Amino acid sequence: MFKITAIALLALSASTSVFAADAVQQIPQAPAAVEIAPFSWSGAYVGIQGGGGWLDADFSTGFGSATEDFNGGIFGGFVGYNWQFSNGFVLGIEGDADYNWNEQDDLFGLPGLEAGTEWSGSVRGRLGYAFDRALIYGAGGWTATRAYLETPFDKESETFSGWTIGAGVDYAVTDDVFIRGEYRYNNFGDKEIAPGLNVDLDQHVVKAGIAIKF
Repeated sequence: MFKITAIALLALSASTSVFAADAVQQIPQAPAAVEIAPFSWSGAYVGIQGGGGWLDADFSTGFGSATEDFNGGIFGGFVGYNWQFSNGFVLGIEGDADYNWNEQDDLFGLPGLEAGTEWSGSVRGRLGYAFDRALIYGAGGWTATRAYLETPFDKESETFSGWTIGAGVDYAVTDDVFIRGEYRYNNFGDKEIAPGLNVDLDQHVVKAGIAIKF
């Protein structure tokens, strides 16, 4: 009787061990952790932009002065490069070129007298701070524009150059594409655009853009 009982206990113990081993083998393994690299603003980019500009022109001669507003649309492109540091700060350099639609007909109420600016551009340094995919930045540097004064008989053009400063926000909608909103103030300085006629130009600009990041 004792032998039968011992054999039964041994058989039960062996079967329990087999079931326990099967249970251990059937427990699924936890998936391996996948590290997602944080987004970085470092690298080159190129994009297009458009918006509106509000340009003030102060004309002066030996006989007096007058102010005219030249407002209109702006469209162009930009290219740049960013370096992002481990503390979240981003340093960059950017250049852009735009065309301005801001001509004014019958300047000073004189029929046939037209003025405005055509191409403008800038080279700016940028400093910003990245909140993951959002980059808030300030920028400043050199700017220039081509202004003209046209009569029925002649056209005078001059290139004005000065300084620009502004701020904006870039937001990465994907790893390779970002959108932008920006405000800028341009001071183009003053110059004689026609004999005896001096003009001082400054401009406020609001732009939106989209770019591809490499």
